[in-house]
Amino acid sequence: MAKAPAGQEFPRKVFGWAATDKSGILAPFHFSRRENGDEDVTVKIQYCGVCHSDLHMIKNDWGVANYPLVPGHEIVGVVTMIGCQVSEFKVGDRVGVGVIVDSCRSCESCHQDLENYCPQAVFTYNSFLLKDMSKTYGGYSDFIVVDQRFVVRFPDGLPPDAGAPLLCAGTTVYSSMKYYGVTEPGKHLGVCGLGGLGHIVVKMGKAFGLKVTVISSSPNKEAEAVERLGADSFLVSSDPAKIKAAFGTMDYIIDTVSAAHSLAPLTALLKVSGKIVILGLPDKPMELPFFPMVMGRKLIGGSNIGGMKETQEMLDFCAKHNITADIELIQMEEINTAMERLSKSDVKYRFVIDVGNSLKSGS
Repeated sequence: MAKAPAGQEFPRKVFGWAATDKSGILAPFHFSRRENGDEDVTVKIQYCGVCHSDLHMIKNDWGVANYPLVPGHEIVGVVTMIGCQVSEFKVGDRVGVGVIVDSCRSCESCHQDLENYCPQAVFTYNSFLLKDMSKTYGGYSDFIVVDQRFVVRFPDGLPPDAGAPLLCAGTTVYSSMKYYGVTEPGKHLGVCGLGGLGHIVVKMGKAFGLKVTVISSSPNKEAEAVERLGADSFLVSSDPAKIKAAFGTMDYIIDTVSAAHSLAPLTALLKVSGKIVILGLPDKPMELPFFPMVMGRKLIGGSNIGGMKETQEMLDFCAKHNITADIELIQMEEINTAMERLSKSDVKYRFVIDVGNSLKSGS
């Protein structure tokens, strides 16, 4: 059983699961966290979503992994301790912790409640806190200590297990829709890719009152998209005739596909002044024809997760409209199998770890 390296010892002993090299294999791991400070909240973790970025990070696909690495940034739990200057939370509250746990708090982005775009944003794991440069470890663990500014209230009406992925996937979708105006009832939204992000786009799109068409390369997803998720129609991207018939019919397209692909067919689907919003992160450049963009006054943009204020707004919106992720709940000891399946897109649509019931300290 691995232990944290020397020089990273703090008073509070923690138990979790960590990757120690680029094999990405996760195993039991003992480490430590800081004492609960004046503005800190200690959260006993109940559930933690498994994000695709967790898989990339433990495998060092992006070349920035700092082992040992405890993943997890879709955390739902219960407050067990608060600092003397914490006013928004009390012991027993159900809360969430997402992708970031600190920022500089003085830049333009931070002043606009866009801490996620702060150049010094500190990620929940595989990062270093600004105040003491101590390493951050994520939610595949029994508890976490977080500054109150980076903790959100988790609404009572939202299931904590199926709601956990909203702290990354949900805020990513919601922030992009709000910023680019993809919220006008009656407008036509295309959702490219029906996976962990795409299925949430469908649900939020319907909650905003949009007409929603799923665009997918997999014909066998049509029943899932229309009958269960509530999409209005389905378009197979590999069918040229149907794609051509849909040219110029969509006001917006949110592209969630993480594999490299051509954007040419998507630009053709847009109406004049239409918008494509990129949420997927392909590892290779994508082809973008500028002629239809110029001639149709079309826009292409991207979006990251939301800031803390927007993340809270998103959770409240999801609670009001009964929006959750479709999940498969797993035990901590099943995580390596889950990661293998995730690498093959073999999940509908998100894994969530039942941390509270499966992660026993020292076992």
